Amino acid sequence: MSNRIAYHRIANEGVNALGKLEAYVRHCGLEHSLLELVKMRASQINGCGYCLDMHSKDARAGGETEQRLYVLPAWREAPFYSERERAALEWTEAVTVISQNDIPDDLYRRVHAHFSEKELVDLTLAITTINSWNRLAISFRSEVGSYQPPRKSQAAAG
Repeated sequence: MSNRIAYHRIANEGVNALGKLEAYVRHCGLEHSLLELVKMRASQINGCGYCLDMHSKDARAGGETEQRLYVLPAWREAPFYSERERAALEWTEAVTVISQNDIPDDLYRRVHAHFSEKELVDLTLAITTINSWNRLAISFRSEVGSYQPPRKSQAAAG
């Protein structure tokens, strides 16, 4: 598939605004590994090849295991995700498909047991952000496989 529009060039101001939200999420205090799992899971649900490629590379560069990435679609069955990660993944799924279902109170309570109010808002911002990136990448056919993770010196500065 060929790229339809270089959206970051066409609507630079809008994409930069989304980038600022991404930067906030990256530095909000939630664990990097948790954020990458959330980004991977939302991208799996949305079928975003570009974002799956990107976040699998970023997760691996951050020390994530291949096993946890491979089994992520079946996280409920796998024993190697923490209760906090499980809560985040369940919240990610619910927020990502929010048009299909409401967010039940019991789910909110389960997730809130693992996240402070600020962390829960930040987690929801992370999910909202990746869903926006997914929609841009899918709509305009970002080239899957073209992403390269920043070198460690760049990542530390970012």
